Amino acid sequence: MRRFSFKKMPLQRKLLAYFLLFGTIILAILWVFQSFFLKPLYTLSKSLRVDRGANSISQAVERNKNVWATVDNVALKYTLSVYLYDAGRGLPTLARECSYENPAIKLQLTYSDMLRYYEKTVDCGGQCSFTDSNDVDDMIRQRMEVLMNSGASADSVNAKVHMASISENESLVYTYIIERPDGRQTFLIITSSITPLNTTIDVIKTQMILVSVVFVLLALAFSFYASMRIAKPIAKTNEAAKELARKNYGVAFNASGYREVEELNSTLNYAKTELAATEKLQQELIANISHDLRTPLTMITGYGEVMRDLPGENTPENIQIIIDEATRLSTLVNDLLDLSKLQSGALQAQKREFNLTDSVRAILERYSKLVEQEGFNISFDSKEEVFINADELRISQVIYNLVNNAVNHAGGDKTVIITQLIKDRRVRIEVTDHGEGIPADKLPYIWERYYKVDKEHKRGVIGSGLGLSIVKSILDAHKAHYGVRSAVGKGSTFWFEIDFESVKKRKFTAALRGKKENDNG
Repeated sequence: MRRFSFKKMPLQRKLLAYFLLFGTIILAILWVFQSFFLKPLYTLSKSLRVDRGANSISQAVERNKNVWATVDNVALKYTLSVYLYDAGRGLPTLARECSYENPAIKLQLTYSDMLRYYEKTVDCGGQCSFTDSNDVDDMIRQRMEVLMNSGASADSVNAKVHMASISENESLVYTYIIERPDGRQTFLIITSSITPLNTTIDVIKTQMILVSVVFVLLALAFSFYASMRIAKPIAKTNEAAKELARKNYGVAFNASGYREVEELNSTLNYAKTELAATEKLQQELIANISHDLRTPLTMITGYGEVMRDLPGENTPENIQIIIDEATRLSTLVNDLLDLSKLQSGALQAQKREFNLTDSVRAILERYSKLVEQEGFNISFDSKEEVFINADELRISQVIYNLVNNAVNHAGGDKTVIITQLIKDRRVRIEVTDHGEGIPADKLPYIWERYYKVDKEHKRGVIGSGLGLSIVKSILDAHKAHYGVRSAVGKGSTFWFEIDFESVKKRKFTAALRGKKENDNG
């Protein structure tokens, strides 16, 4: 039996589960608040209203200013019952009463209730708040009977006193003994009825059941729709990515719905294009390397068999062809090894200070036969002797490969121009040819191994065809700037820049060379 794993659930089901869980939590919170916190919150609200009203009235009594108007305003504003008693002499007597509560549910305050509240307030230190109902306390009832049997007049005990009927209604009661400016006391009673909530809670529970059923149905519908909207673009992108993993570069990432998915699809479309280009380049690389390996091997084998089987074919010319093809094969293998080492970082730069200008001149001497035999015009323009701190062997390899590339693509005039420029503590070497040029859309790819602008493999005049890739790797290792300017039909200029250590003017160098020649002579 397979074990359930939430982590392996599809995104659509996970989102559906999260939405339903969220809805369930909201319903649970509503149930808890309606069932357990409705009455306490209602009572708290009533209590705050009573407290604010009592503070307003007590301040008016203490200042003896607009007392009756304040009592009326407070009772009306907060829907309260307010009673003011003069407690200065003997038993408290009613001085002011104002009520805006519903008579059917308000607390029926009797004289005995007032006495009970007064004693309770005295015991509390002059201020008290509590809840009470219309029930009459037996002890207070007995005390009232004693007062009436003692011969107290009806006026003294208030002829309006009556026994309140027992009710389920409760009221908040706030009592306060206020010291007036004339030294007398005023006993304040404020009541606020608390509507019975049992029936209301039952109604709310019934309503909540209906609301819960509707909410669950709506939550299911919304969760399913939302999860589909969110998960469908991702699932579509995932299926396209699987096709891309199978090397199907014709797949399109076009899922939409929200910004993140669209940005992801744009990235994957770009990655698809780059992978397709890399795949094609890799195939071309294998084909080109195979071609360059096969050609010299075929010629070496062919000429060797001829020299073995035919008398008199063991000539210096045939031997030279075998040597040239073996040299070409060795160059190709060495360049591949160098490129692999450079790109993997295994070949570290051995930096030291050397004369860059002299290195360029030494490299150009290798092309003297091309100049003499094939009519190439290779010139070098420099005004100073420049010394740099770099790997002399690798920088020389860069210059050689750039010149070799220019020779291979030189135009009909067979002209190659090497220029040395100095600017802002950097020296720039430019190698220019007047060949066919490179289209602008091909320029970013020319540094790749065996990339062919014309897509036709040609054996180079000199070199292995990996020159620009080696140039790029060496210059990257030196953190040098490099690039190319090209126009179709007008030729190309490859360049690189590197910091230099020092510069010597040519006239001093020429004078020094002349002195050395004289000394040697």
